[in-house]
Parts: sequence; structure tokens; C-alpha cells
Amino acid sequence: MALNWKQWTKKDIVFGIVVPVIVVLAIVGISRVPSLIGYGSESGGIVIGIVMELLELTVIVAVPLMLGLVWNQWAGGASGFLMGSFYAFYWSNSFHGISGSGTVLLAYILSAMLIGYMAGALNKRSEDFRRMLIAAIVATAIGGVIQFGVFQLSTANVVTGASGFILTLLPRLACGAIIPVVAKVFFWYGMAANKKINQ
Repeated sequence: MALNWKQWTKKDIVFGIVVPVIVVLAIVGISRVPSLIGYGSESGGIVIGIVMELLELTVIVAVPLMLGLVWNQWAGGASGFLMGSFYAFYWSNSFHGISGSGTVLLAYILSAMLIGYMAGALNKRSEDFRRMLIAAIVATAIGGVIQFGVFQLSTANVVTGASGFILTLLPRLACGAIIPVVAKVFFWYGMAANKKINQ
């Protein structure tokens, strides 16, 4: 049954207009927190660090991982290449002229490609939550270890030692635990690429 232009419900208005606007305003509000508390304050650095980590996780972990889980390894790997490249372009101006920075930027691309491809190759379009969770945890763990390892090859690297390793790996593992839940919701609502056709 197709809806005509007159069939609107309160739910359509709430979830189609109100909730997205609130989410956008919340994102804008979070992005303005550093300027409100002052860039020089100690808490300003913490907020900037959290916001930058969320940006990195969304762009080079969550998107390729999600596409790898709900579609296939090629979609995950290709989106990882694209999103990793976008993230590397984002940072390339900051690294301009710094010796060894190419290796750091390459690590972003390779890690994102690896996470997306491995998630798809291990999950094989399965809708089983445990399989998705295992595929996601393994892909993000290996992607994080590879990224940290490639960082160590660069003279421009600032992520070193045990604390650097933990800060690289743990957020990716958390993302690897959260994204399968989102992927499972996609499967519940029939939004995955391998949607079953009624026979």
C-alpha cells in the first residue's frame, strides 16, 4: 500500500522532523563546547580529544564495519578505502611538510579498508548476531593493531607506548561491539542488502 500526500501521522512528524533536528542541534552544541569552556583550559583539551576520537571512529571504523557486516567484504573494503582517504585528506593539511607523515596518513586508509573487508569476509552476509559480533571484534582488533603498527614506522608518529596502543585499540573494540547491534536492527527492519524476497 502506497501512502498518498495526505496520510501523515504524529509519528512521522516526530521521527521525520523533530528527532533529526534535535540530533543535529546536539551535534552542533557538542562541537561548540570547546569554545564555551575555553581552548586553553585543561577540560577543553579533553573535550577536543573526545570529539576527535568520535570523528575518527565514525569515519574509519563504523562506516566500513557496518557496510561489511550488512553487505559484503567488497562494500566494506571499498567504503573503508573511501572513508580512510577522506580522513587522510582531512589530516593531510595538518601534516603538510612533516617528514614521515605519509605513513601515518596511509595507516588511516589501510586500517579502514582492512576493517571493512575483514568484517564482510568473516560475516558472509550472516544475520546471526553472535557471528556479526565476532567478525566485528576480530576485524576492529586487527585493524587497530595494524594501524598502531604502521604508525610506529613513521617519524611523525605521536601515538607510542602501551598507553598509545590501548588508546588505539580499545575504542575500536567498543565500536566493534556496538555496530553489530545497529546492523542487527538493519536486518530486523529489512534494510540490509541481502533482504529475503517472499516466494
